Amino acid sequence: MDSPETADARRASIFEEHRPRLFGLAYRLLGSAADADDVVQSAYLSWHGADWVETPGAWLSKVVTNLCLNQLTSARARRDSYPGPWLPEPVLTDSGVLGPLETVEQRESVSMAFLVLLERLTPTERAVFVLREAFGHSHAEIADILDIDAAHSRQLYHRAGAHLAGERKRFDADESRHRRMVTEFLAAATTGNAARLHRLLAEDVVAWTDGGGATAARRPILGRERVLRYLIGAGRRLEASRITVDTAMINGEPAALAFDGDRLAAVLTFELVDSRIVAVRMIVAEAKLAFAAAALDGAVPNS
Repeated sequence: MDSPETADARRASIFEEHRPRLFGLAYRLLGSAADADDVVQSAYLSWHGADWVETPGAWLSKVVTNLCLNQLTSARARRDSYPGPWLPEPVLTDSGVLGPLETVEQRESVSMAFLVLLERLTPTERAVFVLREAFGHSHAEIADILDIDAAHSRQLYHRAGAHLAGERKRFDADESRHRRMVTEFLAAATTGNAARLHRLLAEDVVAWTDGGGATAARRPILGRERVLRYLIGAGRRLEASRITVDTAMINGEPAALAFDGDRLAAVLTFELVDSRIVAVRMIVAEAKLAFAAAALDGAVPNS
């Protein structure tokens, strides 16, 4: 029989093996890296104090999913009263913190565009859809996680798909093209090249800025000409300040980072359709940038 110290070390090792997948699950369900991190830590405490189980992965998935479901109703209420557009917290994904992003489905399931769409679903619909789409669980497995029957899981999955079908755009899986578009966008925006920006933006492009109540656009900006004026103005402010820009993989896609000195000041993500930018999402709320900033500093909380 293992000593208590050896058993604890074994438990910790098993949990760390599952941590990226558990964090990725919690993040997809909550849209908040900070809340997902808290959920994973709570799951660790439950795991550490539980009797031994034969299928740790399934047991931990059930614990994390149910912890997230307990949070989602109150989270939705907070977002309904959020000042201005609400966007998910950005996460740097090169380190594997969200688990494997090897397939198109896995990458789409953490994209900003997809996470925003998931807000339309009920908590249980969201759980079923994420477990099925992002993690490939069978309906029998989902039924066990959620304590429902498989037929109900299928019903919830199809209902969720119907809710998203009208707004779900084709996911652009060409990373090199996406990176090239982001680089070209930054060059045009920071130099005030309106003609170049005009070519990049779709006619019906939309821009959102999540400032968490700070100075920022409080409503979506609709249409190429209005978005163009907004971006040119932002670019002029960048030129007049000490802001620098760079690119990184955010939520599985190339994105732009803006720095004020050493401080991460903004993250911009872009949704592409047919080589045009159809959506720009800018996160400037300081609290929402904390997890990404910690990752850049090599100090992601509890990782």
